[in-house]
Amino acid sequence: MLRLAWRRSTSKNSCAEPARLLAAAFLGANSPQQSSESNIRCLKHIPHPPNDRSPLLHPRPACVLSPSVFMSMASGGEGPSSASHKHTNRLAKERSPYLLQHAHNPVDWYPWGQDAFDKAKTEDKPIFLSVGYSTCHWCHVMERESFEDEEIGKILSENFVCIKLDREERPDVDKVYMTFVQATSGGGGWPMNHGRRPGFKTVLTRIIEQWQNNRSALESSGDRILEALKKGTAITANPGESPPLAPDVANRCFQQLAHSYEEEYGGFRDAPKFPTPVNLMFLMSYWSVNRSTSEGVEALQMALHTLRMMALGGIHDHVAQGFHRYSTDSSWHVPHFEKMLYDQAQLAVAYITASQVSGEQFFADVAKDILLYVSRDLNDKSGGFYSAEDADSVPASGGPEKREGAFCVWTASEVRELLPDVVEGATGSATLADIFMHHYGVKEQGNVAPEQDPHRELQGQNVLIVRYSVELTAAHFGISVEKVNELLASARGKMAEVRKSRPRPHLDTKMLASWNGLMLSAYARVGAVVGDKALLERAVQAGNFLKEHLWDAERQTILRSCYRGDQMEVQQISPPISGFLDDYAFIICGLLDLYEATLQTEWLQWAEELQLRQDVLLWDDQGAGYFCSDPSDSTVLLQLKEDQDGAEPSANSVSAFNLQRLSHYTGRQDWLQKSQQLLTAFSDRLNKVPIALPEMVRSLMAQHYTLKQIVICGQRDASDTRNLLATVNSLFLPYKVVMLTDGTAEGFLCQRLPVLSSMSQLGGVATAYVCQDFTCSLPVTDPQELRRLLLHGTTDMPTE
Repeated sequence: MLRLAWRRSTSKNSCAEPARLLAAAFLGANSPQQSSESNIRCLKHIPHPPNDRSPLLHPRPACVLSPSVFMSMASGGEGPSSASHKHTNRLAKERSPYLLQHAHNPVDWYPWGQDAFDKAKTEDKPIFLSVGYSTCHWCHVMERESFEDEEIGKILSENFVCIKLDREERPDVDKVYMTFVQATSGGGGWPMNHGRRPGFKTVLTRIIEQWQNNRSALESSGDRILEALKKGTAITANPGESPPLAPDVANRCFQQLAHSYEEEYGGFRDAPKFPTPVNLMFLMSYWSVNRSTSEGVEALQMALHTLRMMALGGIHDHVAQGFHRYSTDSSWHVPHFEKMLYDQAQLAVAYITASQVSGEQFFADVAKDILLYVSRDLNDKSGGFYSAEDADSVPASGGPEKREGAFCVWTASEVRELLPDVVEGATGSATLADIFMHHYGVKEQGNVAPEQDPHRELQGQNVLIVRYSVELTAAHFGISVEKVNELLASARGKMAEVRKSRPRPHLDTKMLASWNGLMLSAYARVGAVVGDKALLERAVQAGNFLKEHLWDAERQTILRSCYRGDQMEVQQISPPISGFLDDYAFIICGLLDLYEATLQTEWLQWAEELQLRQDVLLWDDQGAGYFCSDPSDSTVLLQLKEDQDGAEPSANSVSAFNLQRLSHYTGRQDWLQKSQQLLTAFSDRLNKVPIALPEMVRSLMAQHYTLKQIVICGQRDASDTRNLLATVNSLFLPYKVVMLTDGTAEGFLCQRLPVLSSMSQLGGVATAYVCQDFTCSLPVTDPQELRRLLLHGTTDMPTE
């Protein structure tokens, strides 16, 4: 969490005074770096994970400032469970789970908003801004050690206007201060062991002294910082420029990823290790246009090996499905146990794509496994999806203190007690526990190395990781592979039942438009590939949820978030938070994926409508590309364009591809031009460090290779239409659009693409046309001929 103290001088209709806004942000620049309070573990920490940026990446310095920025780790954690509280502040009236966690701190917290800004102006106090999120492990530590402390609460409340902000509700505000931190300190993540930092009370005291005695210097420095940040973060397209050459950029991106690739276990650094679905999707897309080259083969191997090792590792929850946030070691074994919705969504798409390119059922099973977890544990009855599950929970053995991973780990004695039955025919009268412990690496003394457990929360515990193939386990115990699969599934089921009785981690029931958009894509894509009607129905339910609860039809605006109420109803705050660029971009992408999976044109129509609104609200007419947030919002100091595909893809990266897809669906050439202008604006980044934007490189490749149009003429629910669609969905075709025409000229697509009216069924059966710029191949009706046409460009049988 980043904490910046700044002076806010504003009226209800005025913007902030930039000279004062960041004034107190780097107090103590020349102060001795001693620690005066042992209860603060570090003062250089924010609520982002240990920096899942590529090792080749460094934030672009916007200015050169002192590294002693006033900040500390993110705060969070759940308040006391008792109904009576010694302290209650105004956060008790909020809906954000993160803000509610702090409703009983002895701190006079305000939510982000005009009331806090007016109070700062009236009382002439600096603002203390605390940014975090509800499932952040280190956030909970900060709350326990600082915000529940009466003395610290008194210092904060008397000398500052204290604002608590949920970064998942307001990513625009979070991005501004993250940009400042990265520009001034060279980084923005963990690890936590930054020693020799001033203690928290010391820093607060210094700020108060400086505010009282050195005001003009603070205000002047704030003005300079802001101007430098504006210049350093500008991303614009110069007149007459074109996007960079896609093959060159893609080759450079591949080389940079190959350079950082860790061969033994996959992934792109030693430790900590992140799933980075954007990297994996780029590698598989790169392979799709370089299949005959050694680089293409290597790219595919890198992606598949990484996905395989992750699925076998402890980052994958083998008992209750889904993936944890990241691995603390290089072998994907000991994770940070938090589970985020955006990870599940992107990984489900990555795994189903791996199944398409490899033909291996293993990868499709993992994709379905992820959606099983989401449907069970992150599902709201309204059709929405919750944001996250915490890493921390109370151990089953009891005690007041939560521990990281307590819900997920096992002692050897627990496993032996639960799985005592002797397996008939197994070597040495082995029990089910023996077989399970062998396969999943369970050890009597626990299987977590001390260096992976700095706080000794996992002593004697086991994180399940697949240590042997099913074939090797079967051979070791002298039983069949089928029997081993049956036994392991039975054991996992029993362990899942035990897990249900354990105290659950905190669930963040906030529902975010952007992450629900990502999840919409996941259900649509996986459902289409595996032909699962239930998954497709769940995708449609998600689309309906977004339209009903996160779309303000009157204002023509996406809303950022909604919340689960006390009676399990969907609630909204007043006023609601307007959507940001990622909300529009991810929902539009999800709607396009939903259309291609169901061929229901209502989703295509809404995608078109949303893209038009995104253009009006967020497009930069001067420099091209989209701003992350509404440029007319005076409370946000910097108008930024996200220039990195990280834990989530950059919304500009996704928008570049959305525009191309929509151009092909609507015939609007201006959207194709907008995509080119956007890619041109990011040319410098794409040329120098394409590894920073692998998703945007995919969009650049789509623009270079141009999208194939696969037109199916038929009735949407007819079996022959479904068979042709199933053929298309079985293949990984990253640069294509799929559309259905049923021969009616007044349909949505035919109105926008009159050429479709000339395409008809052959012999009264569903017929497919494969086109490039609507120059089409001969029509085909046979699914196998369509498959050959899509793979080889011809319906002829390939020669051996």
